[in-house]
Amino acid sequence: MLQNQKVVIIGGSSGIGLETAKQVIALGADVIIASRSEDKLQKAKVELGSRAAAYTLDTTQEQQVQSFFETVGQFDHLVVSAAETSGGSFLQTDTVQARKLFENKFWGQYYAAKYGAPKISSNGSITLFSGVVAYKAMIGSATLGAVNAAVANLGQTLALELAPIRVNIISPGIIDTPSRSKMTEEARNDFYATVANKLPVKRVGTAEDVAQSVLYLIQNGFVTGTVLHVEGGHILT
Repeated sequence: MLQNQKVVIIGGSSGIGLETAKQVIALGADVIIASRSEDKLQKAKVELGSRAAAYTLDTTQEQQVQSFFETVGQFDHLVVSAAETSGGSFLQTDTVQARKLFENKFWGQYYAAKYGAPKISSNGSITLFSGVVAYKAMIGSATLGAVNAAVANLGQTLALELAPIRVNIISPGIIDTPSRSKMTEEARNDFYATVANKLPVKRVGTAEDVAQSVLYLIQNGFVTGTVLHVEGGHILT
């Protein structure tokens, strides 16, 4: 149980982060959610209730991240699920777009860990997010795979440097979240069906699947430096 503990979830206004916030509150914790979208934050705040506080935050801005944690003060667990992702042909992808991906997913988590760690209790934890393309090469995912691999290595190294704070990494596969809302419903359903057919579990993942994994890493005090694969067997195919 997480009774009377405080959990900070960056990216907690939608998808995996929001579902994690719901499950954490159900276990008795107070939650602080942060993301760029004020509109999403306010909707999430209403949904989560009085045990949640919400802050707007752009994790690509180092000073904003530092100020955010100064405002938050001491807490117990940090989850960083916020990240924009993109893909495309290596030779045709603009370098600016590739750098933006690193800014969003790698440096955003780097800043969060750097400025969040001094505020975390000694028996607390940090959970970062990598992804399946760090472990299974896929055409069109050269930059994202490199970013995910960098996040995983960062997390495992921090498990040593920040000890006794535990640091773990979630590596999700294809998850049905609002991040693919720009696709048409038909295209999205076709994509999910194609992926599901190739997976041993015969379905894509849900936000609930990943949130349960985050809770495991938060609550198990004997797990650190672990990359937890939540991808339905994707790397086996």
